[in-house]
Amino acid sequence: MKTMSYSTSRSRIAATVAVAVTAGIGLAACGESSSPQADSPDAGAGDSSSSSGGSLDGKPTPKIYPFPSPDEFVDAIDNPYLPLAPGTRWVYEGTSSEGEERIVVTVSDRTRQVAGVDATVVRDTVTQNGKVIEDTWDWYAQDADGNVWYLGEYTEAYEDGKTSTEGSWEAGKDGAQAGIVMLANPTTGALYHQEYDKGEAEDYAEVLSVDASAKVPFGSFDGMVKTLDVNPFEPNILEHKYYARGIGFVYEKKVQGDDGVLSLVSMSS
Repeated sequence: MKTMSYSTSRSRIAATVAVAVTAGIGLAACGESSSPQADSPDAGAGDSSSSSGGSLDGKPTPKIYPFPSPDEFVDAIDNPYLPLAPGTRWVYEGTSSEGEERIVVTVSDRTRQVAGVDATVVRDTVTQNGKVIEDTWDWYAQDADGNVWYLGEYTEAYEDGKTSTEGSWEAGKDGAQAGIVMLANPTTGALYHQEYDKGEAEDYAEVLSVDASAKVPFGSFDGMVKTLDVNPFEPNILEHKYYARGIGFVYEKKVQGDDGVLSLVSMSS
């Protein structure tokens, strides 16, 4: 996360995967223009003062949801906006300040026990300018209410012939806490931590809209959840992410600090 970022090694795509296309979503032909289109970055933005996290000195305060007990989790991750069915594979392509990016996300049939929960293992491989720069195994689980939790990751980053696992973390160890990557019932203005390790990882998201639209190489979508994703330790970089029902993460656009984009180009199961 988070895979696909996606934005940082600990919050990349954090949610980028998805499962089969469900009825009611208008998909355009896969041969559409590779130039993604989306609504205005400010369209559908919610009043942050109404967020579930309240405010501090006039600034929104993300909510840290209490982590459920292990017996409150279910086996399958079938949240409509972030379904993670084993065997599903998404391919994303885009650009960043560093060049061309390609990200492949695959839901494995493996689980890993994290904080007493059998978490689904999702692999996320990032290629930049044709070279693998990061290989990550993310751990997700869904509670009985339908919220999808991010429980940590093991990540290997490659640079100058060296391998770093610095971005790795696990809920319940060294003060790290799991966070939510997709709410069971997203509502405009909801503000929540996606992970929390004070002073190390405090990524959070705000739901800006639940009726956004976007067009990417894989198709055209309406009725999407649109979020503002923030890493407090990189305050100059802000990004919007779009999630389609039955598909999951579809599109990402940097709206401050960079002009990078990431779009879904294929999905299979």
